[in-house]
Amino acid sequence: MNLAAGVEGGNPTLNIIIFAIFVLITLVIVFRASRSTKTASDFYAAGHSFTGAQNGVAISGDYLSAASFLGIAGLIATNGYDGFLYSIGFLVAWLVALLLVAELLRNTGRYTLGDVLTFRLQQRPVRAAAAVSALVVSFFYLLAQMAGAGSLVSLLLGVSSDFGQGLVIAVVGVLMITYVLVGGMRGTTWVQIVKAVLLLLGALVMTLWVLGKVGFNLSELLGNAATNSGKPGIAGPGLQYGKTGTSQLDFVSLGLALVLGTAGLPHVLMRFYTVPTAKEARKSVTWAIVVIGVFYLFTLVLGFGAAALVSPKALEAGGTNSAAPLLAQALGGPVLLGLISAVAFATILAVVAGLTITSSAAFSHDVYANVIKKGTVDDKKQEVKVARITACVIGVLAIAGGIVAKDQNIAFLVALAFAIAASANLPTVLYSLFWKRFNTSGALWSMYGGLFVTIVLIVFSPAVSGTAKSMFKTVDFHWFPLPNPGLVSIPAGFLLGWLGTMLSKERNDEKYAEMEVRALTGVGAEKAVVH
Repeated sequence: MNLAAGVEGGNPTLNIIIFAIFVLITLVIVFRASRSTKTASDFYAAGHSFTGAQNGVAISGDYLSAASFLGIAGLIATNGYDGFLYSIGFLVAWLVALLLVAELLRNTGRYTLGDVLTFRLQQRPVRAAAAVSALVVSFFYLLAQMAGAGSLVSLLLGVSSDFGQGLVIAVVGVLMITYVLVGGMRGTTWVQIVKAVLLLLGALVMTLWVLGKVGFNLSELLGNAATNSGKPGIAGPGLQYGKTGTSQLDFVSLGLALVLGTAGLPHVLMRFYTVPTAKEARKSVTWAIVVIGVFYLFTLVLGFGAAALVSPKALEAGGTNSAAPLLAQALGGPVLLGLISAVAFATILAVVAGLTITSSAAFSHDVYANVIKKGTVDDKKQEVKVARITACVIGVLAIAGGIVAKDQNIAFLVALAFAIAASANLPTVLYSLFWKRFNTSGALWSMYGGLFVTIVLIVFSPAVSGTAKSMFKTVDFHWFPLPNPGLVSIPAGFLLGWLGTMLSKERNDEKYAEMEVRALTGVGAEKAVVH
């Protein structure tokens, strides 16, 4: 297959029309939402106006990124059972979020993670650290989405040159900035709801189509996948992990990062503030688990369906991220390819918009309003203006990073973001909510230390250099053997948080008692959502 001509038998003109229709529809939604985006509460948290069901669907729209639709389907198509481990990890992670953080965070915060941490800790240093961590996690997540955009466009429009893919990544970046600048969290949330519904419907249609071809016999599908892919062991473990001791450790590291990372992702945590009560926050997570769980069952069929129906040469030429679009082409020709590709683009646009607004809120609310201005910002419009400027800067950085990372598997890139979140944010959140002795020093050690350890291990890992699948293939400066650093960095984050706490004499038992009451009962939480 010649990528310069797009998918064989595809129709780039049709694809462009379908994509343009979707963009126009979402822009209309965003502009309509902008009429209600007047205050800081509207911009950051949609005025706390969404129901638990609406927010749960939006959360699934935020969470089911290009990594889920393109990356995991591709990993299952090429690595079978081992690729499905990503789906399991991403889903199980929501149980951690539901049981440990959802309701408690909603009761103790207002807009950002920094609000929760500074309830009982010193304002300025902790907010600065929380903002830095949120920006780094969001940036790695944005890399994955931008990489997905580049891969998808190669198939959708027949663009194979580096310049062409870079140009399309730039267009995606401009669109995401527009969504955030115009619609704020309210517009972004509605885009995510629409995207989640489209993604579920698209995946459902493809799943039923694939199963229909084998008489709804999953065993026959697995057998066809093994035969067509030339990989007899595709239905069993070992194609990606388990062949060596190092790969086994990498799997453990990956599992830790996926399961623990969700509860520390800033753009997921921020969604708990768009509902009016803690009860609705719990309901949000329940809805999200249902939607996400159903979707990941679909990815199992989509991945093995691609292995069974798409030629290995086409998969190799298009890259692992192309498995779902190629399967759509094999099933329904140019029309289904165009529709599924548009859904994939919807996925990318919705997620990058959510990440961008989270990053801009972290800087404007935590750094500008509470660190630089010391909490004395009288004009909330100025704070929102800073958030919008930050969104533009983040968009430019994401475009540049996405161009560099465009050839990487996006599920893998997202796993790195999860590792950072689990190492820098999760220890601080859990210590702050559940450990009376925890103090400012522990928070700073945990966030900065966890962040530093994780970034260093990633930079000097095979993910960045030293292998044919590395980000930089022509150089080798790696010394850490695991592509995912979670096995080392997550315990390091918890250890550093404990050590920093014990080396400081600061403690505020009264403030912890107040936080505990609010977190567990919701008493006083309404004060956190006053407009």
